[in-house]
Formats: sequence, C-alpha cells, structure tokens
Amino acid sequence: MGDHRTLVTGASGTLGRELLPRLLEAGHDVRAGSRSPPEDRGADAAWVELDLAAGTGLEAAVEGIDVIVHAATAPRGDTEAVDVRGTERLLEAAADAGVSNFVYVSIVGVDEIPYSYYEYKLAAERAVEASSVPSTVVRATQFHAFVFDLLESIAWFPVWPLPTAVPLQPIDAGEAAAAIVEHATPEAAGRVAPVGGPEVRLVGDLARAYRSATGRRRPIVRLPIPGAVASGFRSGEATCPDRTVGTTTWAEWLERRLGNG
Repeated sequence: MGDHRTLVTGASGTLGRELLPRLLEAGHDVRAGSRSPPEDRGADAAWVELDLAAGTGLEAAVEGIDVIVHAATAPRGDTEAVDVRGTERLLEAAADAGVSNFVYVSIVGVDEIPYSYYEYKLAAERAVEASSVPSTVVRATQFHAFVFDLLESIAWFPVWPLPTAVPLQPIDAGEAAAAIVEHATPEAAGRVAPVGGPEVRLVGDLARAYRSATGRRRPIVRLPIPGAVASGFRSGEATCPDRTVGTTTWAEWLERRLGNG
C-alpha cells in the first residue's frame, strides 16, 4: 500500500488524529490537511493548510493524491459552509486532480433524523455520490468522546436534565478509524455498511455510568424533548445494532479516559 498517496481532511480533529497513525501503519503516504495545523506535527505525515469554507489551499492539498479521506466537519460552526459547500469545493479539486477514491465519513441516521447538522451531512453525502469522482461513503455512530464531552458540559449542574430514553451506540474513535482505513483504497466502494459501537445503551444508562466513574452525586432527571428530531433519536435511528464493529465498551472507555483502569 506504499504507493497510495492519501489526504486526510480534518486531520487535527478527534477522528483525524486516529486516522493518521493507522494510515501510516498501513503503508500510506499521508498528507494531513487542517485549517490550523498543529505546531508539533510529527515527522511521518506531511501537513498542509486548507480551509474548506474559504476554499483556500484545496488544489495544493489534492495535487498528486490518490485517495481522500474527508473527515473534516463543523457541527458547532458554519456547517453549511464547511460540510456542504466545502465538500463541493473539495470534490471539484479532487476531480481536477484525478483522485481515484473520495472516502466520505458520515453519521448513522442522517437520512432519518431531521436535525440540521444531520441534514447538512446528508446533503454532503448526496454531493459526493453525484460527483464524477469515484467515492465511498461510510457512516459511523457517535464517538465515546462525543458522549463524554456532552456529559462533561452538564457535570456541574445541580441536576442533570437528559433525554434518558434515547438509545445510542457509541464507538471508540480509534476503532472507527480502523474500519474507515480499510476503505481507503484506490478502488471506490460506493455506500458501505455502517460502523457502530459494541452495545446500544440508553442515555440514562450512559450518564449513570459516567456519574459513577467520576464519583459525582448529581440526580439525573428525564428531559422530555418533543418533535421529529427527538422522535428519530428515541426510535433508534442513530444506531445500527447489527453492525457492532467496535469492541471497546463505554465502561472500558471511561476507565481508560479517566485513568481508573
């Protein structure tokens, strides 16, 4: 696989940081793309600066590239500018550069849950599939780190209001990256099977495990959320129980993250 020149977008993000070492280990010649490359860049991947929203640095980033793993996303920023328009710009540059496989990382449930961020991810999926660039679309469930950050954000509230009955299937970002790397080949595969964590757990159960692991004593109360978005999550559209690719459970991940194990 040493001849594969692979660009990773969002290389400094949660998933990108897990993709880089696995691609290098698999023999890829890796180019790491980020809007703000880190100062400590390591010696193995070649870092390049690119800005999807502004459209800068894209042509240079894709020059000579065989495979793009597009992991850049902006769930809390201008999602349309980054995830939709930025993806369209990257696809144009990829077409001009003759890229042989555009691997797009998406999320389980984007086609069923009318959450605005998911709708933009779905629009990006459609742009990828409509492009002349051969592509692979792989959806993953939420990362353990996402659930952890969500709980950390309310950890100091006297009461934790949560949608306790919502099922999630969190996965270790490294295990998701390993599954995605398998698709980072010069041969595009179209839409592939999703990647999910080892178990489906209710948000209430995840929160109680977090509370126990952190030694906090806050009461957890059910927060009823009306509407189609909440209904989609409650009905399990964000899970893929028949695709338990990851093996690290929430409890195991918490032990590792908190240094208790």
